[in-house]
Amino acid sequence: MSTVFDCRDDSQILAGMRHARQAIARGELIVLPTDTVYGIAADAFSPAAVQRLLDAKGRGRDMPPPVLVAGQDMLGALVEEIPAAVQNLVDAFWPGGLTIVLPAQPSLTWDLGETKGTVAVRMPDRRVALELLAETGPLAVSSANLTGRDAAIIASDAQEMLGDSVAVYLEEGYSENGVPSTIVDATSLVATPDGETPLVRILREGAISREQLAEVLGELLEPEERPAEAEESPVGDE
Repeated sequence: MSTVFDCRDDSQILAGMRHARQAIARGELIVLPTDTVYGIAADAFSPAAVQRLLDAKGRGRDMPPPVLVAGQDMLGALVEEIPAAVQNLVDAFWPGGLTIVLPAQPSLTWDLGETKGTVAVRMPDRRVALELLAETGPLAVSSANLTGRDAAIIASDAQEMLGDSVAVYLEEGYSENGVPSTIVDATSLVATPDGETPLVRILREGAISREQLAEVLGELLEPEERPAEAEESPVGDE
């Protein structure tokens, strides 16, 4: 049986956060607010929990979930390297609606799905999410909806779709903009095949515009006339 906590109510927020932490520790799923859309979250280091997340959404392992972090230190622990251009993106847009794909730290023991050795990472700009992440560590998080349906922008919408597959719902009102994060692939900045130019590719346009990215990346941003195909994205949505 799912439990819903209204985090706008001071009398419920502490209990909600405690139950959410406990659910994550048990390998269960929670729904939490972010600055983009509501997310369904699981312990990123529990393969069974991640599989439970994919099953709840009706999604296969070919669309692994992104990972939310509480700050740059967590990012550094998850990825092989943080190139200077990626650091510039982090400084400009985190916390916020930008998900960055990089080669994952090879020493990590986890299974997010068919990631091809990468991980998609974002730091959300929402107090409840950041406080929870600071206590749980990185969480695998995808948009809180069934595959093929609109992402939830309030917890009740997520509950209508996901029901008792989620143990705890943290309600905090409507998302600030309801627009999913922009996803960029920066893997070529770490490992570029001979003869190729390292470029950052936009896998999905969302909360952060191409123009904003171009201001930070300059010529490192892949030209618009060479758009990435949506099916090439190595991650699911958030």
